[in-house]
Amino acid sequence: MSDTIFALSSGAPPAAIALIRVSGPAAQAALTALAGRTLPPRRAVTVTLRGSDGQVLDRALALWLPRPNTATGEDTLELHCHGGRAVVSAVEGALARLPELRAASAGEFTRRAFANGRIDLAEAEGLADLLSADTELQRQAAMAMAGGAFSREVEGWREALLHLSAAVEAVLDFADEDDVAHLPADFLGRIEGLQSQIDGWLARPRAEALKEGFRVVLAGPPNAGKSTLFNALVEQDAAITAPTAGTTRDVLTQPVALSGVPFRFFDTAGLRAYTGDAIEAIGIDRARSAVNAADLVLWLGAEGEGPPSAWEIEAQVDRPGHAAKTSPRHRVSAVSGEGLDALRRDLVATARAALPRPGDAALSQRQHRLLGEASEALAGAASLTDPLLIAESLRLARVAFDALLGRTTTEDMLDALFGRFCIGK
Repeated sequence: MSDTIFALSSGAPPAAIALIRVSGPAAQAALTALAGRTLPPRRAVTVTLRGSDGQVLDRALALWLPRPNTATGEDTLELHCHGGRAVVSAVEGALARLPELRAASAGEFTRRAFANGRIDLAEAEGLADLLSADTELQRQAAMAMAGGAFSREVEGWREALLHLSAAVEAVLDFADEDDVAHLPADFLGRIEGLQSQIDGWLARPRAEALKEGFRVVLAGPPNAGKSTLFNALVEQDAAITAPTAGTTRDVLTQPVALSGVPFRFFDTAGLRAYTGDAIEAIGIDRARSAVNAADLVLWLGAEGEGPPSAWEIEAQVDRPGHAAKTSPRHRVSAVSGEGLDALRRDLVATARAALPRPGDAALSQRQHRLLGEASEALAGAASLTDPLLIAESLRLARVAFDALLGRTTTEDMLDALFGRFCIGK
């Protein structure tokens, strides 16, 4: 990382302020070239930025941040300029003409922070989730991960594992000494305690559910009011509604946040045993697949005919002669609004119980897999009696912990992760 990178790190212009960040060994030289002076560390100073021809580019606020205590661990320059497109273009152009400077690629600032030990891989993944968070629940979970909550847990587990490994190594290296010939009496209990903590994390709701939203599928026969209720829940005319049976031919999906909780609602084709329409038949098959993959099904059909655990919804209660139910979970009218607020509150409460709790870090697929490998290795160690085999099982658990924090990783995986970031982050 001998080169120095720069990028616009704020929103796209025009804006009130544009933050242009420079990071790398030539950041000081860039400051001198554009501002004609050096600055005291960590103090915002108003400067005049000039191009190589001496022309004034902007009056800006400059902040000089010397390494290593910076976001990237490198010398960093921040230029808070006026946010017009022409101003940003002129300053970026002046930076690009300086030797040893180049425009940053997506996620490169954060990747340098990881490479320089400012953050670990789990924190970087949390930061990526924070940038893509759309709801309050997603933001809180991402903040917990980016803030190091999970990393601190892993470090604690790794430290406990090192103590266990040291006890095994003592037996292997000094088996002829009476005081270390056997593993400590509490050795098995310590392994089981560590595995129990890890299994507790594995049992938590996953991050994928939080990112994708709680999946709610509206299902029932044709003309049961599914599309009208779907539109009411997502608060827009996303689905076509008509009295003609079979209007909905495909699965329609719409993400929405209710009380800060992410949902994904699915409107499906009407379920019936036979249709002579080939396209509608495909829609019915897709509807059944959506029902099978749902976190929750709202059943608008005949009472008792829905899938197990589905909520019985008595819909269209504003219509005379509607199909009444003896014990529906909710009675609603998407037209008059009757019962909709109660349904929404019930959905939010149910989703909150199924999704990660506010402020809890949630494991990604990669993290869940590695933590599962660590748990399996510890279970193997607890079942063995040969110290050599126990040592190998503990080593495998430690490898999983190191991979979680990014101490052992691959360039392809890093490229995929940091490619999720925007340029300038």
